[in-house]
Amino acid sequence: KSMSAEAHESYELKWAGEKDAEAYEKQCSEERREMFAFQNQEGRRQREIESQMKAEHVASEHESFSLKVAAEKDTEAYRERVAEERRNSFQFRNKEGVRQRGIDAQMKSDNLKRDHSSLELKWAGEQDAEAYKEKCAEERRNSFAFRNEEGKKHRALMEELTSIAKEKESESFVLKWAGERDAKNYLQSEAERRRESLQGRNMEGRHHREFDREVHYQCIQESADNETLKAACQQDVEDYREECASRDRASLCYRRNEARLQRLQEEEAAVRKSELEEESRELESAAREDVQEYVQRIKKRNRLSLAFRAKEKRHHKEWSKRQNEVSRDGKCRETKDRAMDARYIQLAKEKERARQAIDAIRHTGCTFASNPFASLLD
Repeated sequence: KSMSAEAHESYELKWAGEKDAEAYEKQCSEERREMFAFQNQEGRRQREIESQMKAEHVASEHESFSLKVAAEKDTEAYRERVAEERRNSFQFRNKEGVRQRGIDAQMKSDNLKRDHSSLELKWAGEQDAEAYKEKCAEERRNSFAFRNEEGKKHRALMEELTSIAKEKESESFVLKWAGERDAKNYLQSEAERRRESLQGRNMEGRHHREFDREVHYQCIQESADNETLKAACQQDVEDYREECASRDRASLCYRRNEARLQRLQEEEAAVRKSELEEESRELESAAREDVQEYVQRIKKRNRLSLAFRAKEKRHHKEWSKRQNEVSRDGKCRETKDRAMDARYIQLAKEKERARQAIDAIRHTGCTFASNPFASLLD
């Protein structure tokens, strides 16, 4: 009975193994058929694309040939039109040449007529000039006679005027001496007035110098006050610059520490990831070896006991448990990394806003006419 039970169990195990092998073979053949179907579909799609591209190329060549033929026809028509225009231009130029030659002949005849009339006028002008010269010579003789008579009258008049001028010259000397005496008296009075004016101007200049001295002292006092205010403003600016520099140094130190911490975390995450990948590769290789060994044993139709099957199930369950734990740990780490990334992104945005605020304060020229944080509030 025990032997028959063992034989029955071994037969059942053998039968189950054969079923598993047949199912695996069916799965492989199904996957192979799906792969062949996908390859056929992809080849059909690629052939359709190639045929479409060939048709488009043929259509484009046909269109370019049609355009070439049309361009040749247009070129031939343009050449014929140009030749026709050239013939018309030659005809027009011939007509224009005949008309211009007629105009030139008419102008030549008119010039000859004008030359003849100008010669006639020239001869008449020469005759008039001779008559005018004779008339001028007669008038010149009459003028000489009249000027001789006028010269006599002028000399008599000049002698009379000279006597009158001598009398006026004697009177002018008397008036000159009287004017010199009056001028001397006037200069003395003007010198006295000038001395009085200089004394008044000296007094006025003294008052002006005293007033200018007071104004100069007030200007010096105002400039001293302005320099004091400028020095105080410059000291405030220097203090603000030192405060901004210390703030920038603190910000740079904080960013350096944050970057160092981020690099350390990235290195730790990379080490963990490499360890997990190594463990997963080892588990996959071990599982693949187990499956291959199991398939080999089924192919060789080895008998397996119930205890071995239970052990295999237990190993498989433990392996599944480890895989679930690994996936759960990976999800936890991924969630943690996403939270850390969101935190660092928020910190980076806050740093950028702080930097923009510092730049806005630095470039506003220390004026509070407008809000320097308007760009951040928007």
